[in-house]
Amino acid sequence: MTKRVLLAKPRGYCAGVDRAVVTVEKALETYGAPVYVRKEIVHNKHVVQTLSERGAIFVEEADEVPEGALVVFSAHGVAPAVHEQAAARNLRTIDATCPLVTKVHQEARRFAREDYDILLVGHEGHEEVEGTAGEAPDHVQLVDTAEDVDKVAVRDPSKVVWLSQTTLSVDETLERVNQLKGRFPELQDPPSDDICYATQNRQVAVKAMAPECDLVLVVGSTNSSNSKRLVEVALQAGARASYLVDYAREVDPAWLSGVSTVGVTSGASVPDILVMDLLAWLADRGYADVHEVTTANEKVAFALPRELRKALQENAS
Repeated sequence: MTKRVLLAKPRGYCAGVDRAVVTVEKALETYGAPVYVRKEIVHNKHVVQTLSERGAIFVEEADEVPEGALVVFSAHGVAPAVHEQAAARNLRTIDATCPLVTKVHQEARRFAREDYDILLVGHEGHEEVEGTAGEAPDHVQLVDTAEDVDKVAVRDPSKVVWLSQTTLSVDETLERVNQLKGRFPELQDPPSDDICYATQNRQVAVKAMAPECDLVLVVGSTNSSNSKRLVEVALQAGARASYLVDYAREVDPAWLSGVSTVGVTSGASVPDILVMDLLAWLADRGYADVHEVTTANEKVAFALPRELRKALQENAS
């Protein structure tokens, strides 16, 4: 049996995650420890642990941060109420919300101003959904499951728009939207696609390689929506089996039984060192022949948050 690895590209860090992680690193360098971070800066166990060791303190809510301290808001975005809570405690804030999430927040505010009912396709309890819904709580209804589609009530069927969590799978979102359009034929689409380019690109790469794979290993954390979607996408696209692991050591050697082709990819919040560790682990078990499957070349980069850029310029001068 010939053993080989198909390595998806693009994979791993997207521009929004890179920006958020660098924001915390630069804040630690600039202001010194501790730097407080509301929620996990990105949904990755390894990243959170590494930053904690360097002096980042992760809290659930801004009211856990000492008065006057510095707090970074995570890449997933926060509701206006969180900004108000921080201001009330006199906190210095750096907002590391991904610009693509900020765009959805702006859309939510705009459609609320125009008095639309907003149907937000997303996963209940996900931080990004809470932040977006918090922009217009009186106008937003969350649609997670097919059952939710039946429960939606709108005031005027001609003034309804859908928005979505940026990290869903494209197919899953379209399925929900088509169900909604069955109920509300005049449902409007968002002005631009809400699903993030990186989420889409990683799913396209997995779809390209999955039909050839006996097994697809996705490096990512269980609370990472886009990582979990990659497992689903791999199975739907024809992989015989697919699993989500944080680290190479979590791979069960039994999964390799009878497997000739292993696909490897990683979620948008995963540093590539974890993928390299997995490739080394696989090479030790005879899977040393690695072929990269490239479906896109990403050139996107986001500037650091304004508050931090200002501090870095002042330090430089």
